This record gives sequence, C-alpha cells and structure tokens, in this order.
Amino acid sequence: MQELHDAPLAPLTTFRLGGPAARLLTAMTDAEVIAAVREADASGTPLLVIGGGSNLVIGDKGFDGTALRIATKGFELSGTSLELAAGEVWTDAVARTVEAGLAGIECLAGIPGSAGATPIQNVGAYGQEVSSTITEVVAYDRRTRETVTIPNTECAFSYRHSRFKAEPDRFVVLRVRFELEEANGLSAPLKYPETARAMGVEQGDRVPLSAARETVLGLRAGKGMVLDPEDHDTWSAGSFFTNPILDPAAFQDFLGRVHDRLGPDVTPPAFPAEDGRTKTSAAWLIDRAGFTKGYGSGPARISTKHTLALTNRGAATTEDLLALAREVVAGVHAAFGVTLVNEPVTVGVSL
Repeated sequence: MQELHDAPLAPLTTFRLGGPAARLLTAMTDAEVIAAVREADASGTPLLVIGGGSNLVIGDKGFDGTALRIATKGFELSGTSLELAAGEVWTDAVARTVEAGLAGIECLAGIPGSAGATPIQNVGAYGQEVSSTITEVVAYDRRTRETVTIPNTECAFSYRHSRFKAEPDRFVVLRVRFELEEANGLSAPLKYPETARAMGVEQGDRVPLSAARETVLGLRAGKGMVLDPEDHDTWSAGSFFTNPILDPAAFQDFLGRVHDRLGPDVTPPAFPAEDGRTKTSAAWLIDRAGFTKGYGSGPARISTKHTLALTNRGAATTEDLLALAREVVAGVHAAFGVTLVNEPVTVGVSL
C-alpha cells in the first residue's frame, strides 16, 4: 500500500482544490482498505475516504489525518449480474456494460468518479438511478468491524441519498453488485424527455444501447459535464446543488414568489415527488435569480455551459468557490424563498 506524507489532495479531486493530507494511503485491494480503516479507527486518527474525487470539496487547510484513496480493481460479469470493485472508474464500467449488450446504466455514461461512490449518492442522470439496478452493496462496517453485505432494500435509497450518506462515518463501500437487462442490444426505456428528444423518439421507447450512451455523452459534454483537463467548465463537481423538493405549502409560497418576481404567466419546472411533494429545478432557480452562465468575476465562476455547475477557472481556492456558492444560495433564497443544498461532500469547510 502506497503511503505519502503532506500529500496534495487537490489533484485527486475534479475541482482541483484543497490543501494537503497529513498522510495519504492508496489501497489496491479490499484487504488493504480494511486494514487502513481499522488502523485509523484503532488510533483515533481522522479518516477521509477518497474515490474518484468528483463529489468532494476539501478546505484550503487540507485534512489533518489519514486520507485513504481506494484504487481497487474488479469488473466481474456473469450473465446479467455485474460486480464492481469500489475503485473501478464508473464511466469505463458503463462503457463495458454497453459493449456487453446489457441495459440499465447506459444513461449514466460520462459521470466522473468511482463505482464505490455510486450507491452513497444514489447517482442518477437522464432518467436512471443506480438504485434501480443495484442488488447488494458489500461494505466494511466500522461499527461492528465486519464486512457486511447490504441488500438494496436496506440501503434506504432516495433522491441523491442513501443509508451510506446518512451514516458517513460507518460504512466503507468495497464492492457494488448490479442486475442488468439483456434486451437484444437495446437500452432500457428512455425516461428523460431531453434524451428522447435528442434521439428523435418518444419517452418510453428503447433505442440501441450504444446510441443511448453516445447521446448522453454528447448532452453532458455540451453542459461541461464530461471531464476535460483543457476545459475549465469541467473543473467542477458537476451539479453543485440538488433539485429542491418542496412540500405543498412551500411550493405554493414558491409559486407566489415566482409570479411576483417574474409575472403571473411564468410557470416554474415542477415534477411530482414522494409524499405529495414537488421537485423543482435548481438550475432554473439559479438562472432566474440572476446567476446566469459564466456569472462571476473571480477565479471561481458559474460554468459558461451550465448554471448548476460551479467551476474553478484555474487559480481558485476552496474559499473562492464557497464564497460563490454562498452568494448563489443567498440570492436564490432572497428571490424565491427556497434554500439550495449542496450536493458535494465538504471536508473541513461548510456553506
């Protein structure tokens, strides 16, 4: 297991931000992951687990503890059942399932990060979420000090949330198991309107798997959501804020504010959610509150391609990024009474 001291963490994140770790370990096997976690727990050393770094905001002072980078490998396909090691690059794994002719995660192409992070965030995009195909998550339970297998029904999946996110200091994901679909080379039914429109088909239609993947990659690239070292619009964590989900009273208050600010004929995006609540669009809120694409004059700005992405233009600090995020949160709340919630995990800092 590789060990470094006073190790830079910024290169391990898609934001390319954050100070160093007192100690950085890179684990190549599940046994090394477990050994590192047990050592940190036994000594009382703070532990930061890093996968692909695509959903991580680290403070400028860094992390005074052990950072554990999970770099395990493993892609095992048996019929329609798939097992991924936590360190597998997610977008590469998606490509391999498409090549194998299996449907279920093809619209999650291009999402940066590692496979082990997908159940934590219940990663989703373009009408698919991993919760619909995950069967089990194998994790190390820091409370019981055992390796456990957690079935889908016990993962408490919801919109961008899970049991693993709710208990961040308990589970370290080791492997993720999926059940995919063999549909004669076709995708799962397309659920997302933008994807269907881009392909010239109707929602609910199936299309060739490779075409679905390539279409999603094109849509993501157009929004700066596919990593490119030369494009600062991709120096981000993707969507920085989750889409707000409002109860009936909050939604009615929101509608009133929209009509007062933008006029009675303006209708904001609204989608049915659980328990009679309504989901609206964070990107729409940000834009209508006056934070348009490219907003900002400093080294941290809103993406020129997508209002939901906050970006490092190359010389930003984490504090620059947080200052911009706080400005957006305050502006949206002042305009519409809705409080945006950050999607990335913050380390040593907060909004």
